[in-house]
Amino acid sequence: MRQRERSFRVEAVVLRHSDWGEADRLLWLYSREKGKIRATAKGVRKMRSRKAGHLEPFTRVSLQLARARDFPIVTQAEALDVYLTLREDLLRVGYAAYIIELLDRFTYEDDENQSLYRLLTDTLARLNTDLPPALVARYYEIWLLDALGYRPQLFHCVKCESEIQPEDQYFSIPQGGVLCPKCGLDSPEAVSLRLPVLKVMRHFQRSPFADVAHLRISPDLDRQLETLMQNYLTYILERGLNSPAFLRHVRAS
Repeated sequence: MRQRERSFRVEAVVLRHSDWGEADRLLWLYSREKGKIRATAKGVRKMRSRKAGHLEPFTRVSLQLARARDFPIVTQAEALDVYLTLREDLLRVGYAAYIIELLDRFTYEDDENQSLYRLLTDTLARLNTDLPPALVARYYEIWLLDALGYRPQLFHCVKCESEIQPEDQYFSIPQGGVLCPKCGLDSPEAVSLRLPVLKVMRHFQRSPFADVAHLRISPDLDRQLETLMQNYLTYILERGLNSPAFLRHVRAS
């Protein structure tokens, strides 16, 4: 096998890792070139390992990987961005863990999606600034759903298809979108959706981030957005998430 076939290079974000053998680590990566992949870092848990600092979660790295029988082996690692500001703030770490967990739960190995990779790295970069992390997370949720084919319908009633008017509405998680007041009353599973929440969701869905970065969402409005989005995401995933509990603990402390 020629050298170019035995090894390959990727740019990736380290999602998480676990101990592997006596001194190695198994890495879960989301790469620009190949989507989610696993790789092993040999000897990285040894005190003198030069790779350890480049392979921590939430780090964007350039990796040279050698093909192996089980998982590719990391032969070279260079950190491209460690997001230092993010790491110094426990709340931002919690939000980073949340966006990583969402991506991890929704994706499969070896399924390339460069749009998802850009969304991930852009979101980590935004969390690494003084932007409100809740705003960054809510925008990420909307665009993650869009990239994965679960875009919620926010402009027409998902039942009767009438145009949504500027008033309080309903949202059906099983039907994947907004219900007009008449259809909402006829749908037992529907939950009420206040107009300010709907406006923010629609603005996020149709706007580049530069156009929403100036928004300042009140804590009450964010709680409503967060509850709706997490219920919707949990329904699609058919399982709960771990990181929201950590975020609630950090916010309460």
